[in-house]
Amino acid sequence: MTHRFALVLFVASAVLIAVAYASAFLPGGAPAWAAWLLAFGTATIMLAAIMLGALRSALTSPGRLAFPFAFTWIVVFGGFGLALALPPETIDGPLWLGLPRRAAIILFGVGLLPMLVLPVAYARTFDDMTLSEDDLLRVREKASALRAEATRAALARETLR
Repeated sequence: MTHRFALVLFVASAVLIAVAYASAFLPGGAPAWAAWLLAFGTATIMLAAIMLGALRSALTSPGRLAFPFAFTWIVVFGGFGLALALPPETIDGPLWLGLPRRAAIILFGVGLLPMLVLPVAYARTFDDMTLSEDDLLRVREKASALRAEATRAALARETLR
């Protein structure tokens, strides 16, 4: 269920991003909503990719990862949205940590803040989300069976020569 949802989310986000890019070909250029669609699609496709990478297929819900996922989406979409909503920069405008406001929001908010949360969330859920002992046993048994089958096939080829 979760992987299917993440895949649907990924494809839908990609479509939204494509629509936002395609709107640039409209007469008069891209409308104002295109930037917001791009911000929403980018935040959502990032969330979908994180879900696909972090969740095991057997899980039906993100569990303890729900908060970090939601936090990341809010920070990314909120950062892009805030950068879009701010008034235009001026030559004597304020600098945040040495950067124009929008650049600081994107660099530190969208780029850095999720990197402080996601690794911690991954570390805290590592034992729950990685392969269990039963999963490892099944993988080893399957590898043994494949090795034995490959050996039998190699011996059969040798006897045919």
